[in-house]
Amino acid sequence: MKVLKYLIVGFIFGIVLTKSEAVSWYRIYEMFQFQSFHMYGIIMVAIVTGAIGIQLIKRKDIKDVDGFPIEIPNKENGNYRYWIGGLIFGLGWGLVGSCPGPIFILLGAGFYTIGIVLIGAMLGTYIYGVFKNKLPH
Repeated sequence: MKVLKYLIVGFIFGIVLTKSEAVSWYRIYEMFQFQSFHMYGIIMVAIVTGAIGIQLIKRKDIKDVDGFPIEIPNKENGNYRYWIGGLIFGLGWGLVGSCPGPIFILLGAGFYTIGIVLIGAMLGTYIYGVFKNKLPH
């Protein structure tokens, strides 16, 4: 039954991203060309929603679906790795025209060539997992 709930939320999230044009390559291109505020607005709404959600979880001791308290550890210092990771993520996003979330939405919408991007994302994740212990963290 839990899986059904997650699927429904996923479908709703996909519909919202599609209707807001957040999965549109053209909108992403506009964002990286600084021609439109559309995507920046969507990203800012996500940041504010996430910040409010995290604060509510921390202050109200909200529990997870199994009744256990949600613990959010503080981030450790390591400023350079966040900049490097963000740069790699942003370059990939700009080159592909899609961040990881919309890959599945685009596949569901019938854009099957995005499957190549999914394979690349999975391969990159696998390679990171292989070399994770050898990288400076």
